[in-house]
This record gives sequence, C-alpha cells and structure tokens, in this order.
Amino acid sequence: MGYRLAELAELVGGRVEGDPERAVETIRTLEGAGPADLSFLTSPRYRAQAAASRAGALLVGKALADRAVLGRDLLVVDDPGYALALLLARLHPDDPGNRRREPGVHPTAILEAGCVVDPTAHVGPYVVIGAGSRIGAGATVHAFVAVGRGCAVGEGAVLHPHAVLYDGTEVGTAAIVHAGVVLGADGFGYATHGGVHHKVPQVGRVVVEAEVEIGANSTIDRATLGETRIGAGTKVDNLVQVGHNVQVGRHCILCGQAGIAGSARLGDGVVLAGQSGVAGHIELGDRVQVAAKSAALASVEAGKVVAGIPAVEIRKWRRQIALTSRLEEMSRRLRALERKLGGTGEDGEAGEED
Repeated sequence: MGYRLAELAELVGGRVEGDPERAVETIRTLEGAGPADLSFLTSPRYRAQAAASRAGALLVGKALADRAVLGRDLLVVDDPGYALALLLARLHPDDPGNRRREPGVHPTAILEAGCVVDPTAHVGPYVVIGAGSRIGAGATVHAFVAVGRGCAVGEGAVLHPHAVLYDGTEVGTAAIVHAGVVLGADGFGYATHGGVHHKVPQVGRVVVEAEVEIGANSTIDRATLGETRIGAGTKVDNLVQVGHNVQVGRHCILCGQAGIAGSARLGDGVVLAGQSGVAGHIELGDRVQVAAKSAALASVEAGKVVAGIPAVEIRKWRRQIALTSRLEEMSRRLRALERKLGGTGEDGEAGEED
C-alpha cells in the first residue's frame, strides 16, 4: 500500500517542501532507495550521500532542510529519529522484532498443571510453561521458550525463541524479550571459607517492568533476596549482563556488552555505552551517562557524564587523554633538562629517544 507524502507528513506532524502528492511505497536507505521510496537524513555527515541518492523524497530535520542542496521533495520534522520510528511502524507493520502471532497453543507445547494461558495468547511449538505461571492477554511465546514455575508474562509481551524464564520471573506488559535471553539465573554469590567457595542460595527473583526490551543473549540474574528489577521503558542491547539485586530505573539505555555488578542502583534515564561497566554496591543518579569502555567504580551524581577507568567527569577525562598523548614529548624534554642541569637524564634511556 502506497502513501502520499502529505499523508506521511500528517502522521508525524511534519511539513512537505515540494510535491505533497508524491507517492511513497516504502522507506529505504540512501544507497538502496529509488524514485518511489522515502529515505532519511539525520546527520550532516551524510549530506553528500543524500544529495546523490535516487530517493524520491527525504525525511529531514529542520536544520538539514535545504531543498536546493538536496534536490528533491522533503518531509521536514522536528525530531527525525522519532518520526522515522513512527513511519517504519506504519509502512512495515510486520516488524520481526515485535512479531505477534495468532491466538492458540501449539499441540507440542507442554503446559504444567495450574498454569493459565489467556485465550488470546499465542504459545508456539515446544514451549514449556511451568506450574502456576500466567501468560497474559495477547502475549506471544515463540517456539522453544522455557517459562519456569510461578512466572508472570504480561499482556502483549513477546518472548522470542529460546528465551528462558527461571521460576518466579515477572515480565511486564508489552515487554519484548529476544532470543537466548536468560532471566532469573542464579546470581554470582559465593562465601569463601577455608579456601573453598560455598554457594550462597539465590532465593529472590527478577522483575522486568512494562515496555522493557531485552536484546539477544542478555542475562539478568535473580536476587539473593528480594528482586532484581528493570524499570519500565528501559532498553537493553544484546549481550548485556545485569547482576543480582541490581535496580535499574525507568527509561535507561544499556548498550551492548555493558555489565552491572551486584546490588548497583541506576536512576532513571541512565545510559551505559558499549562495553562499559558498573561496580557493585554503587549508585548512578538520574540521567548519568557512562562512556564506552569505561568503568564506574564509585557512585556518580545525577546528570553527570563520565568516562575512563576509573570513570571521571568527561571533561577531566579528555584532559587526561590529551596529556597522555604528550607524555613521550614531555619525557624527552624532561631528560634534556636533566642533562642540562647535570642530572641523570642521560643514563640508560637513550633508546627511548629514537
């Protein structure tokens, strides 16, 4: 089904510069788009590619809305990233990452006594649902998912193939759990006595609140006591580790390969960039951002942006990096000054001056 550019503009609250009657069939990348497609320009670094694209129209923000340079019809919006999300949902309603299925329970599924599956839910092939668990209205449980005993899967939630929910796990309304995710495995807790590591029983649970999305092969450990909790609207990338008793606030972003050690607390809107880490038993305030490959080893006040190992305020980290790049030059100047003053700078370090 095609759309007029004016219809798409109305959908996202934008305006058309050019022909409002232009037909749009789908959305494609700048490289792959043709005359019947809408593409998008969200960063000035891709302006040249946009001008060279064969796309019939471009979705752009106000700062990049230069029709004379781009040479085609424009759909101009305040927030192009959000508008793109809305348009993709309209033009591609069968989103593989959010795919729901028709109601019903596949005959190969195993439902233990006492579990409850809403009649509008979908339970796929070879799913196992433990005793006392509840699958909510409109939820989709794809093939080979294992849901333990006493679990709750909320209305409209999606569990992708091979996801595992240990006993007592709760997944909220409209949450999306991707393939290979493990929710509720034992927290990493041991008491070392006499040189031997003795397992500390992990008797808590995991709670994933509404509209959380958890990327493939991520793991969230059950609490020792109480619960490990992921706040509503938080988005977790692939291969993220969340330790036991961690509390993650609402609308956080945890990027790929981030790791959070046990009992850490993250406020609302916290961002952990790729491969960043958070030490156990510390607190990151609301809206804290931790840069890629950084490690927050102490608590961070709300609103701060930190980087490095150990992580410090990002302006301080940038100064440290700038100084590090000058260490070789500074070392040479210091040795030259020592020689001039009759010191020991010429002993044993000549090779470093080559």
